[in-house]
Amino acid sequence: MKIISDYITLSTKGNTDIQDVTGEVDSRLAKTRLKNGIVNISVLGSTCAVTTCEYEPGLINDLKQMFENLIPKDKDYNHDGAWHDGNAHSHLRSSLVGPSLSISFIDGKLFLGTWQQIIFIDFDNRARKRKILLQFTGE
Repeated sequence: MKIISDYITLSTKGNTDIQDVTGEVDSRLAKTRLKNGIVNISVLGSTCAVTTCEYEPGLINDLKQMFENLIPKDKDYNHDGAWHDGNAHSHLRSSLVGPSLSISFIDGKLFLGTWQQIIFIDFDNRARKRKILLQFTGE
């Protein structure tokens, strides 16, 4: 059993910027030469998240609208009153989705459905440099 750590660095636009990172995770998996195991994908930051979905323009727009409907950015939040940074909605959205995701891999291939991609979401209210930790555990 081996554990191999790697990082992906992204530049984001913020404001629910959604990026497909499947190809990057798959590329990093190939470099490990591991055949079977799990990759844990963790984001560094309390205003971003990682999950899976079909990465296509219509669904990406639907996701953005869903987050706006559930946790509107223009609402009065206690966090914004305390810190005056206007990103309480970003923290709440991030908490809803979560900071990590585990995906199995078999025979060196990510175990994902045909229309399932790994997506990174930056909910913050400004552009950011973001870091994603990949930890491959397997043999």
